[in-house]
Amino acid sequence: MEIVDYQQEIKELKKANRIIQKQLERSETDRIKLEETNEKKEYLLRKVIDELKEYQNSLEERSYELEMMLLNLQIIQNKMSSLGSLVADVAHEINNPVGFIAGNLAPAKEYIENLLHLIDLYQQTYPQTSQEIQETINLIDLEYIREDLPKLISSMKEGTDRISNISNSLRTFSRADTEQKVLFNLHEGIDNTLLILKHRLKDNKIRPAIQVVRNYGELPPLLCFPGQLNQVFMNLLANAIDALEESNYGLSFNEISKNPNQITIHTAQSQDKNHVLIRIQDNGVGISADVQQKIFDHLFTTKPVGKGTGLGLSIAYQIIAQKHRGTLEVKSLLGKGSEFIINLPIY
Repeated sequence: MEIVDYQQEIKELKKANRIIQKQLERSETDRIKLEETNEKKEYLLRKVIDELKEYQNSLEERSYELEMMLLNLQIIQNKMSSLGSLVADVAHEINNPVGFIAGNLAPAKEYIENLLHLIDLYQQTYPQTSQEIQETINLIDLEYIREDLPKLISSMKEGTDRISNISNSLRTFSRADTEQKVLFNLHEGIDNTLLILKHRLKDNKIRPAIQVVRNYGELPPLLCFPGQLNQVFMNLLANAIDALEESNYGLSFNEISKNPNQITIHTAQSQDKNHVLIRIQDNGVGISADVQQKIFDHLFTTKPVGKGTGLGLSIAYQIIAQKHRGTLEVKSLLGKGSEFIINLPIY
């Protein structure tokens, strides 16, 4: 080989070397970029994994809370079921003796009237009685007995009627629901609940009686779980009474009388006749916007320890929303009162 050929070969080798050098430089640059990309991806992947772990922990905590809530609800449901059966049995046992008394009052009244008539005949036939009989008449105050006895019988009749009504209300209120929905008169449920709460509605030393205004519309019998809806009415009405009593704090009897405590109950069908609306309104202390956001949350309560469990409205919401596919809303202004609105579908 000649010198010229060697020089040419060397030149080509140098050129090839430069090309390889360039390729190596590019490869190094690509490697660095790839490492940077991998680091970013690895960082993002770790971040996603951390977020997923955090989300999983949150889900596990929420799942635990829901399990506890379900357990509490089952416990409460069992207690309510047992209590309902007990109340129904007691109401039944009360009804029997009350029935005996009520059934005997009419003949007792007739017997008394006959005896009084007989006394009248004796007095007309024998106007001159012995001294002993006259002294006995004066001692027992026969005229007063004659006047008071019919009133006494009427009072006993009224008393047995009231016991019977309360007993029937308790039996209706505590009725056990079946697995299937049944037709139910909502007005009957509300009225029975008010009768059971009568002892809290009547006047006392602190305030006048709470006025209850019923604005009932025409409602068809509703296919529902009556026992559960009665529980909703009880929770909402008891809360309304609590709110009214709280609003009376620091006020005198006369001051409360000028703006009396009042609960207003409206019922109506929606315009399309597909829903039933029940509004329970009070003029109590009202609820702040912040509390309204959490008022149906499980175990949330603003009442002092021992006064509230935080379950009443939560259970009411679940009964309406989950068991009856309805809605339960609250509207309220502080110092003006609150309104709970139940919307139930008509099937």
